[in-house]
Amino acid sequence: MKSLNLSESPMLLKISFNKLLEQYEDLANHSDEFISKKAKRVLNTAAAYPELREGFTDYSLLHKYKDEIQIILQDSFSPVLTNNEIKTASVPFENVIFNSSERFKNIVKTAGKDFELTIKNMPKDDKYIIACTIILNFCYGYTLNFKRPFYYEIPDANGIMRYYKILYNADFTEIIPHKNAPKITRKDYDELLDNFENIALWKEKFPPESYTFKGFVISNIFDVTDDQSISNIKSTLIGEDKRKDEGFMEDFYDIFRSLLGLKDIKVGFSIYNKEEDNFERVYGEGMNSFLLNNKEVSNCADALCNWSYNRLLIEKKYFSVSHVERMFEKSKGQAPHIKVLHEQGIQSAIFAPIANDEGVMGILEIVSEKPYILNSINAQKLEDIMPYIVSAVERSKNEEEHLIEAIIQQECTSIHPSVNWRFVKEAKNFIRAQAEGKEPSFNKIAFDNIYPLYGQIDIKGSSEARNSATQQDLILQLNAAKSILEKASKIEELPIYDQFIFQIDEYLIGLTTHFQVDSEQQITSFFNHDIEPVLSHLTSVKTLQNEIESYYKNIDDTVKVVYKHRKQYDDTVALINKEMASFLDKKQVSAQKMYPHYFERFKTDGVEHNMYIGESITKEESFNPIYLYNLRLWQLQVMCEMENVYYQSQSTLPIPLDVASMILVFNQPLSISFRMDEKQFDVDGTYNARYEIVKKRVDKAYIKGTNKRITEKGKITIVYSQKEDEKEYLRYIKFLQSKHYLDADVEILELQDLQAVTGLKAIRVSVLYHKDKKDKTFYTYNDLMKELKA
Repeated sequence: MKSLNLSESPMLLKISFNKLLEQYEDLANHSDEFISKKAKRVLNTAAAYPELREGFTDYSLLHKYKDEIQIILQDSFSPVLTNNEIKTASVPFENVIFNSSERFKNIVKTAGKDFELTIKNMPKDDKYIIACTIILNFCYGYTLNFKRPFYYEIPDANGIMRYYKILYNADFTEIIPHKNAPKITRKDYDELLDNFENIALWKEKFPPESYTFKGFVISNIFDVTDDQSISNIKSTLIGEDKRKDEGFMEDFYDIFRSLLGLKDIKVGFSIYNKEEDNFERVYGEGMNSFLLNNKEVSNCADALCNWSYNRLLIEKKYFSVSHVERMFEKSKGQAPHIKVLHEQGIQSAIFAPIANDEGVMGILEIVSEKPYILNSINAQKLEDIMPYIVSAVERSKNEEEHLIEAIIQQECTSIHPSVNWRFVKEAKNFIRAQAEGKEPSFNKIAFDNIYPLYGQIDIKGSSEARNSATQQDLILQLNAAKSILEKASKIEELPIYDQFIFQIDEYLIGLTTHFQVDSEQQITSFFNHDIEPVLSHLTSVKTLQNEIESYYKNIDDTVKVVYKHRKQYDDTVALINKEMASFLDKKQVSAQKMYPHYFERFKTDGVEHNMYIGESITKEESFNPIYLYNLRLWQLQVMCEMENVYYQSQSTLPIPLDVASMILVFNQPLSISFRMDEKQFDVDGTYNARYEIVKKRVDKAYIKGTNKRITEKGKITIVYSQKEDEKEYLRYIKFLQSKHYLDADVEILELQDLQAVTGLKAIRVSVLYHKDKKDKTFYTYNDLMKELKA
């Protein structure tokens, strides 16, 4: 026996025609003789087989009583309408169909032998609970609405997916509780309302097979492909995560294919940039534009003819091209949009503006490689879906604007997460004042009683390195120009050539003996105003053409001078800054987890960073000086690690520059406030300004009584003013010496007085280096240089 009850359920399923036969019993006494006789025929057919009324669970009996069932269901499945109606008789939940109209059979047959009919949106996991809710409605009179739109997805002969909505008629069903079925009270019902996912509770109230379902359902099925396609387009466009999926565009194609009933179509988009009057490509997985083809951007006047430009962008109306080849010949290939379609092998197309009240935002492009497939008739169907596409593009445009603002804020005017709460608070106050009709103002953002930490890893001798690079570039260019002029003076004896050669020699002497700040500007002006016209004149001299071409090959297109050594220097500084900043940012993630604090960094000739820590920043009464000490130790350790990271990568840089690290200790709490004009925090008050003065000048300070800078390559310098700071950092140094971060050569030095600042001292100690990350040997700076050169 093949049972209908294939899965666990509170109901024992039985196919029964009892409720239908009861209606025929009433019709048997009908005054209309024809109706009466027909009813009696049905009743006589069923009378010989009591199972048809009592119900059965054996699936095989459906075949045994096939003819009798067909007679019983004859009125429900009228032969006159069988080729028009889409209808089935079935058992609920198990999707067992035992009678259907001819049209339904043909639809399933057309789908192919491999097609498996399944109900979409039928939640398999919740089937038991759904059955329980039906019992509550049917047997206890509660009105629980758990109806969801069920439908079939069935491909047609062309492979296009069509959608069929299922409406159930349950007039011929009955649900009977067994003797052992627990009676559901109001208290039970209230408890169940709040426990939909508690399957154990539902099974307690409705044990398996504690009720019997007798009967069958009739499914009236309707082709809702157009409605479902529109709904699918809407939900697909709304789903932000879906739009990021690789298969998004292919799914989108399928939806359009279903809507238009066409298999061989593709969909593309292009963005309209009103300011530039350009069409631009949409970036995303699978996105394409048939109007742009392989271009990233195109002026609208170059992509459209006058008529199509006016139609799409001025009138904001769609148009179709049903036969591209014919239009290409008619326009003699002069219509840009027809030409670009022809080049891609497209034979029919629809272009529709995606527009709102503010104007056109983009173009929807539907194309086919077959003529006449797309035309002005089926283009009418776009009327139903364009509002959803417009809505999606509006939202996408807003999201892009927000993303651009976020990137600008992140890259240019970043608000650190540790203080973001304060800005949010003021923004809310601003909005509240506006809503109340008051004059809104963004109040001052300030934090009091916080401790500063400052550090920098600076390129040693950056000015000298930059000047040296500039000298080398100028010498290269001067010698190249001199060589050309010397040869030109032999071909054409003009005194002006000799004068220019003399001037070049003067510049060369000046570069090698006393390079000055304005030397670069003077020589560049000489090239632009004097040498350029001469070279332009000499290009006609064949014997000089190769040398002049070689001269210009070495000229940078942007700055218009030789930029070889300076570029190497600039590239080196950029790489150092990028690597050091990236390393520091990564380390900051773990530091914030220890205790939240404000952090900012700047790229100059090296990387500087500021940190502020204190209770007013964290917004909680949790600050303890231990967190300040911890952050100071963390900073010192990270500076040692940054030195190692730099020197391990130094050999890969265009120029092997040196760096020097420094930490400034300030042991008094201070106040900072956000300067709206500069979009950054700065210290508040006259006393606190002393800290900023020291920060800006200390790295250029000299050791007292000498002409040596306080910062030195291979060493970390810790600048301070209080004896307590010295003791504290000597403890940290001793600890890091035990961890082989620092060497034993600790120096205590006094600094020469700075303007308005006196009494500063410094601890200086050598960093221990590794050749690479795997190297466990420790080196001083000089040892490391020897090892790297070996």
